[in-house]
Amino acid sequence: MTNLCRGARKANWILAVVLIPAAVMAEPIPLKRVVELALSHATSLAVSAADEQRAVNSYRELKDSYIPALSTGAGIGYTYGFPLTLAGSAPALFNVNAQSALLDASLRQFVKAAKAESAVASFKDKDQRNQVIQDAAQSYAELGKWEQRLGELQQTESEAEKTEAAVSERVKEGVDTQMDEERARLATLRVRLRITEAQGSADVLREHLSKLTGLPASDIQTEPDSIPAFPAPPTEATKPSTTDTNPSLEAAVEHARAQYLRAQGEHRALWPSFDFAAQYALLSTFNNFQNYYIPSKPCPVAGVSVLCVTNTFHQNNATFGVAIRFPFFNLGQHARAREADADALIAKKQVETARNQVSEETLRFQRTVTQMQAARDVAQLEYEIAQKTLEGVQTRVQAGTANLHDVEEARSQVSERFIALQDVTLDLQRAQLGLLRSTGELEKWALGG
Repeated sequence: MTNLCRGARKANWILAVVLIPAAVMAEPIPLKRVVELALSHATSLAVSAADEQRAVNSYRELKDSYIPALSTGAGIGYTYGFPLTLAGSAPALFNVNAQSALLDASLRQFVKAAKAESAVASFKDKDQRNQVIQDAAQSYAELGKWEQRLGELQQTESEAEKTEAAVSERVKEGVDTQMDEERARLATLRVRLRITEAQGSADVLREHLSKLTGLPASDIQTEPDSIPAFPAPPTEATKPSTTDTNPSLEAAVEHARAQYLRAQGEHRALWPSFDFAAQYALLSTFNNFQNYYIPSKPCPVAGVSVLCVTNTFHQNNATFGVAIRFPFFNLGQHARAREADADALIAKKQVETARNQVSEETLRFQRTVTQMQAARDVAQLEYEIAQKTLEGVQTRVQAGTANLHDVEEARSQVSERFIALQDVTLDLQRAQLGLLRSTGELEKWALGG
């Protein structure tokens, strides 16, 4: 039996060495570095940045409508009879066209709406950054919990193996029963089960952080002291306005503003508009222009009035001016304007819903933080009491008034209280991260900016 116990202990040590990840040997990485890598590596941020660029260029496209657009080309072809147009322009060896908006009330509102939408994309990008930061910080804190638990459980496993060996010897001496030996073995197996659970959870979190940061999973080890202290939850007197701090709510507000401006633009599309237009053309001499654009005027010849022909054809021709439009009947545009009004009303109501959700979420996180802080204090005190109880039992064992079973029971209570303290601490950190994101202070907390 002694050789069997020694063999089991040797196998347990080998198993422990195998279960210890390579990350334990790696240099710890602070939370700030993990967040920075996540922000630079996250694919979701690349998508949101591209969406923001798209919105910005959509705004520039409308704004640049006031700058004349220039185009040049030619319209060369054979003419038989009167020189008809080619693609809407007279046949020309060379032409230049310019066109731009001059006074357009609807375009002005559309430009403002596009600018508001670019702000929406910016706020969404900021909200996505907060999502990445929260994910990285939460995963980092949870990984730290499992790493710390692994160290504690490995120490507990060593103590449980010693107790199991001692009970086995007592069984040989006839002091303890076979049932006592089975209980000691069961306690050791329970610790190993928790070690396996902790190792599996830690491996999954390392893989997740590896995908977030681009670092090899084996190089990721937490540094608990690098997690900044969480600020005190804001009170009614100190909490900022959620409209000014929450990116998702700010995006909803700007989107509602853009929809309102777009509706105004659709209504003003029924107003008069003025466009600038100019054209220059170098006409050919082989398209019969000189045969048809020769003015005639009466002139006296030998006392008789006859038609005199004067050739005034010019190859160089230019036209510039203002194109004026006065819409007075357009049922389709009226329908589009009413549709835009409905969209603006929907966006306005969505802002009210978002504001209520953010307000309720912030309050819920505040109350959860307060509750979890109280629960952590209770768990901390229970853990300290369990440790003192274990010390007292160990003293009683030395005095002969307690046995190994009492020690094992007290040690089990310490392990349970430690796990409970870790779990409630992680729940508190999750609530604090959610509150920081809700109040718009998460990035400042994580990066110290």
